[in-house]
Amino acid sequence: MMHGREKSDTAIVAVKPTNKAVPTAAEPVEPRAGAKGNARQQSTLRTQGRDRVAQALECVRQVARQRKKERFTALLHHISIDCLRMAFFALKRDAASGVDGLTWPTYEADLDRNLTDLHERVHRGAYRALPSRRTYIPKADGKQRPLAVAALEDKIVQRATAAVLNAIYEEDFLGFSYGFRPKRGQHNALDALVVGITSRRVNFIFDADVASFFDSVSKDWLVRFVEHRIGDPRIIRLIQKWLKAGVLENGVVTVSEKGTGQGSVITPRTQKVTWAVDRRSTASKGRSRSATDRRASWRGDRVPNDNFVIGDQDFFHEELHDTLAL
Repeated sequence: MMHGREKSDTAIVAVKPTNKAVPTAAEPVEPRAGAKGNARQQSTLRTQGRDRVAQALECVRQVARQRKKERFTALLHHISIDCLRMAFFALKRDAASGVDGLTWPTYEADLDRNLTDLHERVHRGAYRALPSRRTYIPKADGKQRPLAVAALEDKIVQRATAAVLNAIYEEDFLGFSYGFRPKRGQHNALDALVVGITSRRVNFIFDADVASFFDSVSKDWLVRFVEHRIGDPRIIRLIQKWLKAGVLENGVVTVSEKGTGQGSVITPRTQKVTWAVDRRSTASKGRSRSATDRRASWRGDRVPNDNFVIGDQDFFHEELHDTLAL
């Protein structure tokens, strides 16, 4: 049977008829019901949306690659409904809810309307970030690690914004940087470290961890570092809204003067920018290109943003001291 346009074909399944079936016009088997809803159409729309977002961000990526000092002054339009939809489906379905109590399945039930409303609020400046819900998870040393669980819509907008920022900063990050980057991680950093140690002459290995980096980073400096490349005041205001939203714990909302909520979607990207810009500026002062390249093969931040490893022939070399002076 042929169906009209935009409709799914009825699913077909082969079923063995009964042994004593009498040949008739109607087969004595029960047909399987067709696919419910418009799942195939929704999948097509999502694919088309991803393609549009990818094409738009590729243009941003090319400009960032070609113009290393370019400040991007018009970025908010890239946070489109398609971009928000991609961000929504990239979230974990069973993730804990924030202070709004809103879950992924509940939001998906009326997704188109919800995303349209969210998109309008973001673009007219009416979007308001909610406080993050404080929770704790155990650490290996027996202590508790504080996490900040953002509200669902905050997660969506943060992930969409991070996608736009990635298009720019992925062209800026140095090759030995691995933490919180697409298709990179601490295992890749360890592999690069092994190659560097085994293929070069290394006498000293320095492993450092910046204590309480998430809790002590300056919010003002974080924004100033982002502004090196981001000149769109609307994107800056979004980041500032998340920084000022605070944390809800025991019914009380607190807003600290420094630090960011560990566990938020946008936190790794903004802190990565702060950490990377600082290292780039340090590496560019009084250092030859050959010296930078010489270390790039085995130096990297193995674990997120606050841990890094440096390998060198001479631990007391002046250039290595410049690297440590962060």
